[in-house]
Amino acid sequence: MSPTPQPSPTPATAPAAVPAPVTVPTVPAVPAVPATGTARTNGEVAFWYAAHGLPARRPALDGDAEADVALVGGGYTALWTAYYLKRADPSLRIVVLEKEFAGFGASGRNGGWLTAALPGQFRRYAATHGPDAAAAMQRAMFATVDEVIDAARTEGIDADVRKDGELHVAVGEVQERRMLAHLPALREEGWGEDDMVRLGPDELADRVRVAGARGALWTPHCARVHPAALVRGLAAAVERLGVTVYEDTEVTAVRPGAAVCRQGTVRARHVIRALEGFTAGLDGHRRTWVPMNSSMIVTAPLEQAVWDEIGWRGAEVIGDEAHAYCYLQRTADDRIAIGGRGVPYRFGSRVDARGETHASTQRQLTDLLGRLFPAAAGAPVDHAWSGVLGVPRDWCATVGLDPATGLGWAGGYVGHGVATTNLAGRTLCDLVLGRDTELTRLPWVGRRVRGWEPEPLRWLGIRGLYAAYRAADRREDGGLGRTSRIARAADLLSGR
Repeated sequence: MSPTPQPSPTPATAPAAVPAPVTVPTVPAVPAVPATGTARTNGEVAFWYAAHGLPARRPALDGDAEADVALVGGGYTALWTAYYLKRADPSLRIVVLEKEFAGFGASGRNGGWLTAALPGQFRRYAATHGPDAAAAMQRAMFATVDEVIDAARTEGIDADVRKDGELHVAVGEVQERRMLAHLPALREEGWGEDDMVRLGPDELADRVRVAGARGALWTPHCARVHPAALVRGLAAAVERLGVTVYEDTEVTAVRPGAAVCRQGTVRARHVIRALEGFTAGLDGHRRTWVPMNSSMIVTAPLEQAVWDEIGWRGAEVIGDEAHAYCYLQRTADDRIAIGGRGVPYRFGSRVDARGETHASTQRQLTDLLGRLFPAAAGAPVDHAWSGVLGVPRDWCATVGLDPATGLGWAGGYVGHGVATTNLAGRTLCDLVLGRDTELTRLPWVGRRVRGWEPEPLRWLGIRGLYAAYRAADRREDGGLGRTSRIARAADLLSGR
């Protein structure tokens, strides 16, 4: 749902909006009420569905069925895969199997960052395939941002897309040092001077005024999107192409040639697992990827006087350089949406399907919003919600297909899935069709890593990791003057 702590570099390009004939209604402004630090609405999947309510359910699978490709999960990964496969070969019989409704998971709950940031660590991809291959994947991510925008335009999807780039803001001296220390590595990884631009305090203030900011890194390879509008439009697009989307259809097991559902079995030559943060609920995958929680709040529409003081006139998405980082967007209807980890992980890889967020997490995000933008302090909070993202043990995404069994997978996007799912879909398309392409040679293809530790080690490790990062941030905010050794130790222990 959210970006990882690494800056997501991007180049300078002119802002671009996606024209589309289908307009997603915006949530009307609400009367101001005294701020309490908690939201008017908590959960109910996500704010992104508030404008027009949760979608009506498509029919469920009714008995056994046959297909050429069965896609397990109804989010971006499955839908992009179906989209490119059907365009490449209209004769393919493709079904999408979704337990709830298309976009119920991270695809409909994320922070709306269509970012070119790698879904993992350059050094890990380079370690297995070499730096040139890792650089090729970074270039593929640059191109993917525009690919999503072009596809949305082609399909008439109005997802409030605006490509004003991404700002990683250094708040305070320690964050500034950490940001500048990381910049040479970004250059070596393929982020040129136009792809990642250093901004001083005055240059940053021309875009947005963040309290205590010492500067930022800006990349043009990012766009703001309305997540639910994108996934709803994509689901409609694949149906127009002839793909069958079954909802209220839970897959309980995946095996060669079959996706076993509660309502029947779909037999298919290719069965693709595309469950991201919900992967742990599938039989045999409890430790494959952990479901990491990310939480968000969104304000009521802010008055123009508040925006004038903040100076955030564009649609840049914004993150900071804290260890327990945050991520923000200015929505199309003039709200601020801000997210962070909250409770990072629940014992046994459990997930809270309805997205409710603890009051303490809401208050943490509200307080952080007020510190970054004092003019927005006390703004009513309309909605709070949470979702899960998939995290592999080495914090690097993977995509693949076993030609012998026909089983495929994609995910573990570590919070960078809005764009990466599109790259995964195009890659899976080539793999299913047996093509040898630049995409199928990228270093994340076929990548396998060991599973996470069993409980209670998994719970202790992840909760301890984020407790350490929060403690490190407190020490740095308290005047430590350097990156906390606690954070350095946490990075070493986690493998990040």
